[in-house]
This record gives sequence, structure tokens and C-alpha cells, in this order.
Amino acid sequence: MNIVTTPSALQTLLTDVGTIGFVPTMGYLHEGHLSLVEAAKAENDLVVMSIFVNPTQFGPNEDLDRYPRDFERDEALAREAGVDVLFYPTTETMYPLDMVRVTVRTGADVLCGASRPGHFDGVLTVVSKLFNLVRPTRAYFGLKDAQQVALIEGYVRDYFVPVEIRRCAIIREPSGLAKSSRNVYLSDVEKTDASEINRALTDAYDALEDGEPLRDVMARLEERLQNIPNSMIDYVEVKDYPTLTEATSASTELLIAVAVQFERARLIDNVIWKRG
Repeated sequence: MNIVTTPSALQTLLTDVGTIGFVPTMGYLHEGHLSLVEAAKAENDLVVMSIFVNPTQFGPNEDLDRYPRDFERDEALAREAGVDVLFYPTTETMYPLDMVRVTVRTGADVLCGASRPGHFDGVLTVVSKLFNLVRPTRAYFGLKDAQQVALIEGYVRDYFVPVEIRRCAIIREPSGLAKSSRNVYLSDVEKTDASEINRALTDAYDALEDGEPLRDVMARLEERLQNIPNSMIDYVEVKDYPTLTEATSASTELLIAVAVQFERARLIDNVIWKRG
């Protein structure tokens, strides 16, 4: 595995290499990230992973400084997973002038974006930079952040970026809790309590499959999440997917998404239900 820290070194390595599968991350790798590598290896000649904690997607009161970092651990996991090139840039490398940023016009002010203004502008800005540097054939993103995936797909269409976006399934703990780098902030008791999030979402999905009215399903979901101890609901919402607009009777795909705040960690999860 080659480890590079500069754009010039990265682009030299990526000259005439065939198809490139790209897995962008913020590090502190877990099984979810490694499943993206596995998917990329199956479809491409070479796999590139980036590790970069992007400051422009963190708000002033968010956890940029305490976001978990352990490059030696990440390097070992990436090597074992079969990553060919690991790109590990500095903030100065990724934002040499910081003169231009991407602005998301629609879909960024709902769900997570409603309480994190500017977050998805930061996400799309760094994704744009990384796509320009790596020029991947395919890029792999987990559906745990389904809003992020939808916005990246929209960016690729709007800017005619020649990359295929691969949606990858959420990887979960045995309890059903979605894998996340921020799970390290949870106590053992909170991890047990948080497993109710996935159970409630799964039951909501099954109820829709059984033909229950959406309004009743969403009300029951919210009630169950309200009963999780020592937590507070940020949102429980349903959106048309992937437009992220209000769901209607004409919506063929529905995103049911939730965010729940524990003492030191804000957890997101979702299910996508297709009509018919």
C-alpha cells in the first residue's frame, strides 16, 4: 500500500492504472468503511482511500477538535483490507487558498442540514476536491448518511462529473446499531439503549410493507424513539428519495430518517422503503 500526502504524489501514482474505486473517509475506520473497500476491490483495478477530517463540514459548536483520530490504526486496517493507495493530506493541502466553495441550493436545509447549516456545503466542497484529485471510475458511500449520498449524486449530475456513485448498505453492530466513528462516545448503557433506533425503524419498514398508513407508522416510530432513556430526538422525518423533497402519494421511494442525541454523540439512521 502506498501512502501519499500531496496531490502531485497522488496523481503520479494514479497515472494509467485502469479503473479506480474511491473510498473517501474521515478516518477512525470501522467495518462500514472496510465494506466499502471490499465493494471497490470487486469492481476496480485499483482502490484509493482518503483519510481527511474536513473542517469545513463542522459547525462552530461541533466536535472537530475531539473527532476520533488514530492514523496508525487506520493505516493497518486499510492495508489489511487491501487498499492500494492511501491519501492522507493536511488541511493546508486541501485548502491552499480557500477562495471557492460549493454551495448546495436544495436538499441541504432538511434532516441533518436543518440543524447543521453549511455542513453539506463543506461536504460537497471536499468531495469536489477529492474527485478532481483522484478522478475515480466509481466512488463508494454508505447509506447511513442517505442525505449525503443523495446530495453527492445530485452534485455529480449537476456538474457532469464522470464518476459512478455506488450506494452501499449500512453496516451494523450485532445489536443493530449502525456503525459509526462516533459510537466511541457512547457508554455501554447508551449503546444498549441506542439499539432501539434500528429496531424501531425496522418495525416501521415492516408496517409499511404490511400496508399501514404512513402517518400512523411515523407517529408510532416517534413515540418509540421518545422512550429511549437519556436521549433527545433531533428529528423523525420522511422524505421523497433521492430528491429529499416532501413525500407525497406519488413518491416511489421514501426515506425514513432519524437523528437521536445522546450525551456525547448524535446518532443518525434510516430505512428506504420502495412502494409496490
